[in-house]
Amino acid sequence: MPTSVLAITDPLPSLAAWTDCFRNADIPVMTATAVALEAMRANEDDVDANLVGEMTASDPLMTLKVMAHAASVRPQRIVTETETVTAALVMMGISPFFRAFGPQPTVEERLHDAPEALSGLQEVLRRAHRAANFALGFAVHRMDHDAAVIHQAALLHDFAEMLLWCHAPALALHIFREQRADPALRSSVVQQAVLKVQLPDLQQSLMHAWRLPQLLKDITNDRHAEHPSAKSVVLAIRLARHTAHGWDNAALPDDVHDIGSLLNLSDAATLQLLHELDT
Repeated sequence: MPTSVLAITDPLPSLAAWTDCFRNADIPVMTATAVALEAMRANEDDVDANLVGEMTASDPLMTLKVMAHAASVRPQRIVTETETVTAALVMMGISPFFRAFGPQPTVEERLHDAPEALSGLQEVLRRAHRAANFALGFAVHRMDHDAAVIHQAALLHDFAEMLLWCHAPALALHIFREQRADPALRSSVVQQAVLKVQLPDLQQSLMHAWRLPQLLKDITNDRHAEHPSAKSVVLAIRLARHTAHGWDNAALPDDVHDIGSLLNLSDAATLQLLHELDT
């Protein structure tokens, strides 16, 4: 597993440089995940893939870490990709998993001296959890057979932003402050100005470098947003962003209408469903 710890303060020169840097950096996880992992390690004989999968799926950063490692150790003779954390754990085996994942570094430790950055990361993580919950609800309503992958895709949709907060908190804060000062400023514009890359491009580059499953790449790629599964994720992300601080955002009616079109529901029925999913 990668072991380097980053503290990037200046933009790197290219997408390739950002990709190489992030792919080789150890990814910290939430403290609750690190604690749960050690509790499970102490009772390894009573642990199975479903139990570890549930623990892992509650943390987008741990989910990313496990998926990347599973892809790196998948034997070439196995053609079928492991598209979920639980499937990856079944492929790896529980004992090899614990050997590969020792005591984990945490985001709280990493950002101990940068409380504003820790707050920014926690906001992204909260948004990811809400988006994943919405996306899963959409997938279940549509009876989509890829519901588990859709949930995971929404959870990981903004993982490049999460990694930026972890590895380059000063740059992440710069972007955050620019957008807070000018809410109309497009994310792509400020990311290009501050980082010399755009986070969606970095994210896709990392997914290819880590050999993550093709379906996961497609569903998290907003350029494939017309695919119903990808649309479930995109709309869930939009909704989570627009309702992060309440349900009075001016963009909400458009979100509700677009989600209703996806689910074949009226606007009123859609809004009721969304409130039910968010409780």
